Amino acid sequence: MNDPQHRRSGDEILDGYFTGPDAQLAAVEAALNHVDSANIAVLVEGVSDQIALDTLANREGRNLAADGTLIVPVGGAHAFARYLLELGPKGVGLAVAGLCDVGEEPDIRRALETSGVGTVQDRAELEQLGFFVCERDLEDELIRAAGQDLIEAVLTDQSDMTAFRALQKQPEWRGRAFDDQFHRWLRAGARRSQRYSVLLVDRMDLERIPYPLRALLDRTRSG
Repeated sequence: MNDPQHRRSGDEILDGYFTGPDAQLAAVEAALNHVDSANIAVLVEGVSDQIALDTLANREGRNLAADGTLIVPVGGAHAFARYLLELGPKGVGLAVAGLCDVGEEPDIRRALETSGVGTVQDRAELEQLGFFVCERDLEDELIRAAGQDLIEAVLTDQSDMTAFRALQKQPEWRGRAFDDQFHRWLRAGARRSQRYSVLLVDRMDLERIPYPLRALLDRTRSG
């Protein structure tokens, strides 16, 4: 098992990424400053998704920015249409790809059609266009792929177990499935979700990487 982040903790893990309440807007602005050197724009919903994709690429010795891959954390599915129009065939003409949550899949299909990328009738056609769907969201995909044992080991390494146990003891979460508890704990703070995007992707076996994340990274090779 890969374990390079074992001794790193806290926000040090997020060095080089935007954090805080304006992280998404700052990340988009920074990405759009590099449009001229890009050949593919990858649209994701949030900064934690951007970090997960970058982390997987780094594990494989790739630097996505240097490869001409522009990762744009658009801030939600409602914004996909805007950036597809701006960056895709009706805009600057970049190849496009992306990642979305299952609840936003219908919105993404409409955005792809209105932006001139293509018409989508089913999931297979969506993937042919380079867009991949997470069941629930990427955090959920990572939690299921990592498994409870690895997650608890990471929580312990990061001195986060006490905080997580406190949530498990709350009446509304006591007795709930571990995956649901940890998902709620992650979503309680933006930095938690971002940090664990690094930690889980970096420490799980590569063959366990969730399909949507793996497929999206593979797509950037042919963009």
